[in-house]
Amino acid sequence: MMIKPLILYVLAMLSAPFFSAVILKVKAFFGGKKGPPLLINYYTLIKLFKKGAVYSTSTTLIFKLGPMVSLCAALTVLLFLPMGGYPSVLSFNGDVIFIFYLLGLGRFFTIAAAMDTASPFEGMGAAREAYFPIICEATMFMILVLLYKLTQDLQLNAYFSGAQPAGLWSIAGSPMFFVLIALFIILLTENSRVPVDDPATHLELTMIHEVMVLDHSGPDLAFIELGSFYKLFFYSSLVARLVFPFKPGHFMLNIGQFTLVLFMVYVAVGVIESVMARYRMDKVPKFVLTSFVLAFFATIITLEFIR
Repeated sequence: MMIKPLILYVLAMLSAPFFSAVILKVKAFFGGKKGPPLLINYYTLIKLFKKGAVYSTSTTLIFKLGPMVSLCAALTVLLFLPMGGYPSVLSFNGDVIFIFYLLGLGRFFTIAAAMDTASPFEGMGAAREAYFPIICEATMFMILVLLYKLTQDLQLNAYFSGAQPAGLWSIAGSPMFFVLIALFIILLTENSRVPVDDPATHLELTMIHEVMVLDHSGPDLAFIELGSFYKLFFYSSLVARLVFPFKPGHFMLNIGQFTLVLFMVYVAVGVIESVMARYRMDKVPKFVLTSFVLAFFATIITLEFIR
C-alpha cells in the first residue's frame, strides 16, 4: 500500500521543476516568443550544482543553513501531500498544523539568511516576506477550521485523499468554492507570483523573494530554487485536488488525470502573470487579505448552516 505513495513522492520530486517551466512557456506564448525549453530548470540546476558558492565576509553559518533548511522543509512537506487521490507517505493526527509550521520554519531560515548578509535591500525583501505570509497563515488556519468542521479530522489525508474532496464539495459546495479561490490566492502569495511579486523583475526596490536570494550562488541557489519548485508543487496539488476531486480508480489513470489538472493549474498561474501587472506594494496586503475574507465567510457559512 505504501509503494504507490512512494512512487508519487519520487515523481513529484522529479517533475516539480518541469511544471514550473510550464509557466515560462505560457508567458512566452503570450509575449509572442518561443520561450525556453521545458527542461530549462533542470539545465539551470545542473549548472548551479557545478559552480562553487561565494560567501561574503559579513555572513555567518545562518547564511549557509538557510538554503538547506528551506529545501529540507519543502521535501518533508511533500511526504505529507496526498497526490492523485492516494494517501501521503507520512500522516498523523494533527499533521496539517505541523505542515504549515514546517513551511514557516523554511521561510524563517530564508529570512534569517537574507538578514545575515547585512544588505539593506535583502533586509527590505525579508521584511515583506515576513509580513505578507502572516495573512496567508491566518487564512490557512481559518480554512482548517472549516475542514475540521466538515470531517472532524486534522489530517491532510482526510481532506485530499480518495474521494474526500468530492465529499467536501457535496456537503458544502459554496464554502468550498470560496476555499478554492482563497487557496489559489495563497498559492500566488506564498510563491511570490504575480500580482504579489514578479519573479522576472530585477529591480531590488520592487522585489520580495528574488531580492532575498541575491547573495546566494552555486549549490546554495540551487537548493533555494528546488525548494521553491517543491513549495509551488505542494500548493498547486491542493488546488488541483479541489478543482478535480474525483478518483477514477486505476493507478495510471489517476496519475494521468492528476497530472493534467496540475498542468492546468500551472497554466492558470502563467496566464495570470501574462495578463496582469504586479500590484503596487501598498495594494498587495489588500489582495492577500481577500483570501482571509473568503475563508472567513466560508467558515461562518459552514458553522451556521451545516450542523
